[in-house]
Amino acid sequence: MRRLYSTFIFCIVAMAAMAQGWPKDYSGVMLQGFYWDSYADTQWIRLEKQADDLAKVFDLVWIPQSGYCGGRSMGYDDLYWFNNYNSSFGTEEELRSMIATFKEKGIGTIADVVVNHRRNLSSWTDFPAETYNGVTYQLTYNDICSNDEAAKNYQVGPNKDTGEGWDGMRDLDHKSENVQNNVKAYLKFLLNDLGYTGFRYDMVKGYSAEYTKMYNEDSKPQFSVGECWDSSNTIKNWIEGTGKTSAAFDFQFRYTVRNAANNGDWTQLGKQNEGNWPLVSAKNESGSYRQYAVTFVENHDTEKRADADQDPLKKDTLAANAYLLAMPGTPCVFLTHWKAYRQEIANMITVRKAVGITNTSATTNLASAKGYYAAQTTGTNGKLLAVVGTNAADYTPKGSEWKKVISGYHYVYYVSDLDPATIVYPEINTVEEKDGEYAGVPTFCTMEEGERCAFFEAPISWGSQIFVWAWINNGKGEDYLGANWPGVNATKIGTTDNGNSVWKWTVTATTNPDLIIFSGAGIQTVNMKFTNGGYYFGNEGLKTTVTATAIRHIDQDNPNAAYTVYDLQGRKVGTSRSSLNKGVYIVNKKKIIVR
Repeated sequence: MRRLYSTFIFCIVAMAAMAQGWPKDYSGVMLQGFYWDSYADTQWIRLEKQADDLAKVFDLVWIPQSGYCGGRSMGYDDLYWFNNYNSSFGTEEELRSMIATFKEKGIGTIADVVVNHRRNLSSWTDFPAETYNGVTYQLTYNDICSNDEAAKNYQVGPNKDTGEGWDGMRDLDHKSENVQNNVKAYLKFLLNDLGYTGFRYDMVKGYSAEYTKMYNEDSKPQFSVGECWDSSNTIKNWIEGTGKTSAAFDFQFRYTVRNAANNGDWTQLGKQNEGNWPLVSAKNESGSYRQYAVTFVENHDTEKRADADQDPLKKDTLAANAYLLAMPGTPCVFLTHWKAYRQEIANMITVRKAVGITNTSATTNLASAKGYYAAQTTGTNGKLLAVVGTNAADYTPKGSEWKKVISGYHYVYYVSDLDPATIVYPEINTVEEKDGEYAGVPTFCTMEEGERCAFFEAPISWGSQIFVWAWINNGKGEDYLGANWPGVNATKIGTTDNGNSVWKWTVTATTNPDLIIFSGAGIQTVNMKFTNGGYYFGNEGLKTTVTATAIRHIDQDNPNAAYTVYDLQGRKVGTSRSSLNKGVYIVNKKKIIVR
């Protein structure tokens, strides 16, 4: 009887550990390692090079969905789950290297998991067949919800959607055993093969929370957080629906901070203490839901974008982050904020960790006025008082125990029960990483007089062959050379110092095209205006133009005159006429014939 009782207790403990969703009393901080169209900043090789600095302050890095999506994509039109990981952010080899480097330095990588919907291969209802560990996984038309828009013209499955519908792609029927088996295998592949630490589930209101519970109990991630974009009570109910196997992003925290900053009324931060705020709140059942709150002040869906405002935080970014990083929950810092304020955000996180603030720490308001808000959070090693707002510097805390540690634009941090002299702040490289970025036209990019052409610098992840698709702007979008997609081969003419390949395409038709696309390894640019001699860089478009120069002979020049001479592949081959064999070379961006 004693043995049965012990086994029963063991099972309860094991089930509780398995269903934690997000670790209790967790003191880590997460970085959202991307923003919308962050194709350059979020290259895997670029993030990996920052691992040393990131490891000084962050415990988790959330990255975009990393499978191939059929072209240039942020990953939310997911296509391949097992067999193709050459995405807009790099190759599979680069992805694995980054995750391994992060893990070695103590950083967990969070996968963006998109299983509410899925893209198709060529029609509305066909999905790729993928083989992994000897098993072939494939969704069929029968795995599409019956009320998906594809049902208007195609055969789909028998079951209605268990959540909100979306017209962007095929809504997956999570009642389907085949969908469940595919998702379970996919999540285990992410954890056990690619090496991810946990999941960020996209658009979780699109299917019932019970399926997140099913998938988490099967795959057992260390961390799980859902994008339940709604009111606090809806978020709370979703967490309950997952059996507390997942945390959730605290959208109400974000909106409260945004409102306070944008309106210049910092008393609005006090709304977090109202009884209807079940996550990060002073009145939420002694913090029972704080464990499951992943807090943030901006993300890729709310930020200001080039095309339109997405309801952004418009000012006081530092004050917003200072408040975020002083509060309970698990803070998630936005990449653009980190890029702009690396050292200050690193210092804030250092103070947070020195005080010992966790996702379940207690917090209370000490003072509030339109120009400032002062909140105290109690950690395991002391207390942190964060004062934020336009007049933050005017507030002086009562009591001699408070000691000022750091301050900046519209924020001040004080600590008690902790010697500020014991806090050691990391040195963060604040110089923007330039590897992989446009650095100017290489010397080997030349044009003959009268030549019509375009140049394209491709990041390493774009593969070993670049293609050109060009067309006349007549509304048909057809390649004006009569080629099939992806068009004709470009010619590789050299390699830049940072390892990018440079390609050239020469116009052979009698007229120039109006528009042009470069592509490679399933990644492509947007539609771009063709400019003769244009030098295009990755997804950033036209950077400059190369001007035509006539070939010049230097056989009559002083043979001992000093030159910096390159061959047509961009390699330095000499410094004077006498050091060269006969041939064609580049000197001062001019093509030279040596006879």
